Amino acid sequence: MPSFRSLDVELGERSYPIHIGPALLSRADLILPHLKTRRIAVVSNEVVAPLYLERLVGPLKAEGVSVLAQAILPDGEVFKDWQTLNLIFDAMLGARCDRSTTVIALGGGVVGDMAGFAAASYQRGVPFIQVPTTLLSQVDSSVGGKTGINHPLGKNMIGAFYQPQLVLADTDTLVTLPAEELSAGLAEVIKYGLIRDIPFLEWLEANMDSLLRRDGEALAHAIEVSCRNKADIVAEDETESGVRALLNLGHTFGHAIETGAGYGNWLHGHAVAVGTVMAADLSRRMGWLPEGDVARVRTLLSRAGLPIEGPALGVDRYLELMSLDKKVSAGKLRLVLLKALGEACITGEAPPAMIRAAIEACGGGN
Repeated sequence: MPSFRSLDVELGERSYPIHIGPALLSRADLILPHLKTRRIAVVSNEVVAPLYLERLVGPLKAEGVSVLAQAILPDGEVFKDWQTLNLIFDAMLGARCDRSTTVIALGGGVVGDMAGFAAASYQRGVPFIQVPTTLLSQVDSSVGGKTGINHPLGKNMIGAFYQPQLVLADTDTLVTLPAEELSAGLAEVIKYGLIRDIPFLEWLEANMDSLLRRDGEALAHAIEVSCRNKADIVAEDETESGVRALLNLGHTFGHAIETGAGYGNWLHGHAVAVGTVMAADLSRRMGWLPEGDVARVRTLLSRAGLPIEGPALGVDRYLELMSLDKKVSAGKLRLVLLKALGEACITGEAPPAMIRAAIEACGGGN
């Protein structure tokens, strides 16, 4: 059997493992212990299912697992809505899935978020397993229990915290990942170095070329370190009442880009990359980061194939969309900024003029 790496998200009775490595999709032995009964419903999409669905369910069927329902969703962020969510409920209700049926999410972040939200809601909660197939979902969205859908007024504004039973990250699925999707995932990988892990940031600077070549060992290491950083934060603050908000570096600006440009026109990781540059630039204006560090952030994101300038939505439009962000508290915009590389903070004290200037400097003006 191929070797793989494992770590745990420590949440007491709701703790669960993350397995990372090649050829894991067909490892029924890793999934079976986490099934309440040998009855499952699989959620995937039109791109991933033809590539990997049979590789996942074939070995499970051979072990006596019944696939009661399959919901194959249209692909893309634009479909992360109530209407598409109902396709999952339609399949599960049509197959008479009960509370012992485990939902397995096979796909990227959109599939994982929607399948998790469906699992949290169906009959008020059924077990689910994350099988992420993109780099972004393997290092970020599949870990930590955030589930949900988008609303025309804001991204991920409707959802639930609902933890999986298992995360199974098969690095072989990254072979078929389009280059822009690989880069999108690297934005979230880089985030961990910027907010709390300088040795990892330095490792990324030294190994970015290997990651872009999809070197298996380099990717497995990056996924493991990213997941370990996120698992540590989630264990400390599961429902984002404190330190977990630091994981949103660049996301308040980035979500504004995704919503303002129209869902699906900007990949999440690409929007987060631009948002990270805006946050770094604002941190410089606040007197925290030297210009050299901002340049270092821009250079690493660029090397990863990511954009560092946003769409010209107009500063007022950015601010309007940012005001709907989940981190707004008592009407006050709270942003994740960098006191230094490797040291993030949450502040509601950034002067509006500096926020406007940072958006303008990164291409967001009219």
